[in-house]
Amino acid sequence: MTTTIADLIDTQLVTTDLAATDRDGAIAELTALLAADGRVTDPDTYVKAVLAREEETGGTGMESGIAIPHAKSPAVTRAAVAFGRSGSGLDFGAEDGTPADLVFLIAAPEGADDLHVRVLSRLARRLIHSAFRTALREADSSAAVVDVIHREVEL
Repeated sequence: MTTTIADLIDTQLVTTDLAATDRDGAIAELTALLAADGRVTDPDTYVKAVLAREEETGGTGMESGIAIPHAKSPAVTRAAVAFGRSGSGLDFGAEDGTPADLVFLIAAPEGADDLHVRVLSRLARRLIHSAFRTALREADSSAAVVDVIHREVEL
């Protein structure tokens, strides 16, 4: 069975109004969505894995207000992508210093194949296009965000 983007993200895994005011808070907030959906069984363990990865890489912030934190962890039961949009932007260590307002959290089970790398690559490739970023910023609901992602990202 081939995994599709629809298998990884749905409206339960999207917030268009992140309450977090910093990177760690955003990762915890998005992890809570994954836990509520049953994809993460131990949120603390998963958050620690993501933060360790952030420290290891120097941050997953990219140009144009994007961050794609990610980690494999035994706390993840099923691969997923959670998305959050921040009104103020959050520091994820982007080289250009731009705060991230579009945050994708990629979760993969420990020992899983390279699916998370494929998702990261495909998302990054689509996020180069300003029309995709604009559509995500202008989406007025979680359903609208999911529609944009399902339409634009193919695994």
